[in-house]
Amino acid sequence: MARRGRSRHARRQRQKRPSAPIVTVGLFTRLFRLFGILFLGAAVVGGVALTVYMTDLNKTITQQFQGKRWALPARVYARPLQLFPGAEISADQLAQEMELLPYRVSQRLNQPGTFFRRGDSAFDLYTRSFAFWDGEEPSRQVRLKFADGTLSGIESLDGHEAPALMRLEPAEIAGIYPTHGEDRVLVRYQDLPAVLVDTLIAVEDRAFYNHFGIDPKGILRAALANLRAGRIEQGASTLTQQLVKNFFLTNERTVERKVNEVLMALLVEWHYSKEEILEAYSNEIYLGQDGSRSIHGFGLASRFYFDRTLNELDLHHIALLVGIIKGPSKYDPRRKPELALERRGIVLDIMVEQNLISAEDAAIAKAMPLDVTPGVPRGRGHYPAFLDLVRRQLRENYRDEDLTSEGLKVFTTLDPRIQALTEEALLKTLPKLDKKAKLKAGALQVASVVADTQTGEVRAIVGGRDSRLDGFNRALDAKRPAGSLLKPAVFLTALEFPQEYTLSTLLNDNKLIYRPAQGKAWEPKNYDKRYHGNVMLQDALARSYNIATARLGLELDVMRVVQTLQRLGLQQELKPYPSLLLGSVDLSPLEVSQLYATFASGGYRIPLRAITEVTAASGQPLPRLYSLSLEKAIQPGPAFLITKAMQKVVQDGTAKLIAKELPDFGIAGKTGTTDDWRDSWFAGFSGNLLTVVWLGRDDNKPHNLSGSTGALPLWLAIMKSLPLVPLDLTEPVGVSYALVDPKNGLRANKSCSGAIKVPFINGSEPAQWSNCAYRESYTQDSVTGDDPEAMGSFFRRLLR
Repeated sequence: MARRGRSRHARRQRQKRPSAPIVTVGLFTRLFRLFGILFLGAAVVGGVALTVYMTDLNKTITQQFQGKRWALPARVYARPLQLFPGAEISADQLAQEMELLPYRVSQRLNQPGTFFRRGDSAFDLYTRSFAFWDGEEPSRQVRLKFADGTLSGIESLDGHEAPALMRLEPAEIAGIYPTHGEDRVLVRYQDLPAVLVDTLIAVEDRAFYNHFGIDPKGILRAALANLRAGRIEQGASTLTQQLVKNFFLTNERTVERKVNEVLMALLVEWHYSKEEILEAYSNEIYLGQDGSRSIHGFGLASRFYFDRTLNELDLHHIALLVGIIKGPSKYDPRRKPELALERRGIVLDIMVEQNLISAEDAAIAKAMPLDVTPGVPRGRGHYPAFLDLVRRQLRENYRDEDLTSEGLKVFTTLDPRIQALTEEALLKTLPKLDKKAKLKAGALQVASVVADTQTGEVRAIVGGRDSRLDGFNRALDAKRPAGSLLKPAVFLTALEFPQEYTLSTLLNDNKLIYRPAQGKAWEPKNYDKRYHGNVMLQDALARSYNIATARLGLELDVMRVVQTLQRLGLQQELKPYPSLLLGSVDLSPLEVSQLYATFASGGYRIPLRAITEVTAASGQPLPRLYSLSLEKAIQPGPAFLITKAMQKVVQDGTAKLIAKELPDFGIAGKTGTTDDWRDSWFAGFSGNLLTVVWLGRDDNKPHNLSGSTGALPLWLAIMKSLPLVPLDLTEPVGVSYALVDPKNGLRANKSCSGAIKVPFINGSEPAQWSNCAYRESYTQDSVTGDDPEAMGSFFRRLLR
């Protein structure tokens, strides 16, 4: 029994053994299925994740690439030079303009931006086209003829009709940059020189037109080359990858960034044409550094390195630009010219190898110098004080974000030639004044404003002794007592009451003590510490007598003078203190210029402006916020009289040095000196230009120079260098001249010794005649004896 039982158990065991492999296979099958499901799930999840990730990358690309790709700085331009027959400009002055723009000498005029001078009588000129706010100024080939300091004629050299008026493109003087400091000049694909595009592809990505964003063959080729060299010698990034890296990504060296670069390159190629990619690359690529400003794109780099536009570049320029891409710092042509030359040569060899140029052309290009400008291109960054005013006026109407990202074009009133001449005049004259004041060199500081008398356009601003230093702008921010510069406002207030005050009215210049109801007594003193008795009103201004001025202002009421100053353009609130009459008001040179601009314009208040027009990046004019505006502030009669009085300041008053140095221009102006010789001023104008000069010390210590001995010589040095138009005053309707005896301000006739002609508002002439007129009339009448009308005239005057 027992054996039989064991036998059955053994049989069962034997029957089970063959089934073990079947169980193992089933297990593996189930595991395989499980892993397959997991892998498929992971693939699905990964695919979904990759799709989501790619979708996000795609959104980033399309939004940035199709929208506003770059934050473009505002471009700031000087005034355009207008040329027309009769324009007051000489051949020498035009040569200065050519240097500022700059234009290059070329006898053949082979491209825009070139000129050839034919002595002092003619210029051949090939101008550049330019998009102004009011339309496109075309490129022209013309001959300009000069005679007697004027442009006498314009002839066409290109078969087109000679223009009656033409404008040269304005010099770009600055940009208002984003905080990241990137700067670029956008260039469209069709404006890229073909040889530049071909060279770029030959050097950086020969398979550009055949790949889809990445170049597998290039990757393999670079890997093998680097493996053989034992170090990284070649890169395999396509132009598209370079664009993606520069435009969307950072420079960090991580696997994640490299993966993003590859994926985004594929997406960029999927969405955009090769031409669009080349255009974006050409505007994005980093090509150098200018202080805190980074130079991006070929358009800006051509200006930065060569002072030329892209279409003006020669073969050796293009080879250098493309060569710099590999390492803008390493191959900086200004700092490392030897390496830059070597790199340029390599690029030229590649151009020959790729059949872009001949070996002969390459040899000629290699023989050329680097041809880079020595520093920042001319015209840029040299006008910190003026640009300070531009920024302030822009911020009244535009946000900083707009100014640093919208690519606005800002057209200003700066005249680079006048600015340069102003700076030069100050630089030459200041050392003489240091010695005159017995101060160490550089102790005196200066500020100056030059403006157009008819439009209020600011032509030049100097904010300090070092005019190129971007620091404290004394022309706008140094508020110092104006001194006697405010006296014309006092005398103008009086002349607006012609029945009480005329230019011949006698003013009392004897001792004056003013005792207000509250406070201390005030006793003004004259500059020479003397009293001068009764003096004619125009003489009191010409000689800047303080006592006569103060007494006149008190008679008028100080508040009236305050109102006159506000009509002239002063914007600050003033308390009517008597000391205001003698200039105890702190003003900047720009504020003084605003006051005197009203005098210079014949009585019209014209806001001083540094901007004429602003356009969008597209060239579309924006709303006109800076157009010329006029408001009558002074009636023609008083305006004429006060200007004549300021001409007398120059003829025989405190500024008579001007009459000696500039006798033919009818200059009107006023000196200003403050207490203890701390501030020296002069403000004066010709028929076309108003110039204000302040001289002093930053520590506000005395310098012992008056308005006549300090600021005036500086003003004179400036104005003698500028193209002036005489101030020819014509008396307005209601004003006529009469003879006056200067001893007493009474009416005189031709026979009175020393009689002078004085203008009067009709009906305000002196009613009384001077004794010399009586004696002369009596003598003449008693000699003739038989002219009853003359006798009657004599007695009528006697009874008056």
